[in-house]
Amino acid sequence: MPPLPNAAMLRTVVCAGALAAAASLLPGGPVFAADSALLPRDLSPWGMFRNADIVVKFVMAGLAVASLASWTVWLSKTTELRRETARAREGLARLETDVTLAELRSTDEAHDAVAQLVQSAAREASLSDWTFDDAFKDRVALRLERVEAAMARKIARGTGILATIGAVAPFVGLFGTVWGIMNAFIGISEAHTTNLAVVAPGIAEALLATALGLVAAVPAVVIYNYLVRGIANYRALLGDASAQVLLLVSRDRGRSARLMARGG
Repeated sequence: MPPLPNAAMLRTVVCAGALAAAASLLPGGPVFAADSALLPRDLSPWGMFRNADIVVKFVMAGLAVASLASWTVWLSKTTELRRETARAREGLARLETDVTLAELRSTDEAHDAVAQLVQSAAREASLSDWTFDDAFKDRVALRLERVEAAMARKIARGTGILATIGAVAPFVGLFGTVWGIMNAFIGISEAHTTNLAVVAPGIAEALLATALGLVAAVPAVVIYNYLVRGIANYRALLGDASAQVLLLVSRDRGRSARLMARGG
């Protein structure tokens, strides 16, 4: 191809310069190149956390701590619930043997809930001089009810934080998302561009707060429901133990009546 004349080459250079100037005035031209050079390249969860606004960072950190608290409560309360349930089953088995309340009091040195039920009933018997009158069983039942309620409160201690996290965490994450999107729109206004590459990182950082809110809330609700079922089973065992203590008191009353009849 023959070389262009000098005039033609001059016209070509002028046209190229005009096209470049026009492209610089359009969205997505060199402005986009300049904006994209300033964009964060690390869009991993940790990178988005580091590039997020301070308020969004605070929200994410709080949600992470809440999630850690949920799993900590699950580990500690599950271990405690299994231990106390096993002890309650053993104590219930002791109550079903042919023993008297006095014998069970003297031989039982455990400190579990069933042992406290027995000790409470024996304490009332001691205060009543081991006189099994008509009102004795009612007094023992009242004591057993209070001990059972105290043991249920003790085993349920700490589960309220799970209910709080499950109810509040999604809204906290939503607050972080709203704040982050608000900052993203402010950045759009200041950059005078609507390029998706400019908008996307800020929105992604904002949505990460909602994701963390769900990560904290969903396990907390599941763990709370699991622990509630375990606590209900434990309370049922305590109710059975209270009934067995009342049966033991009734049998002791019958034995006392028979001994009095023989003595008379």
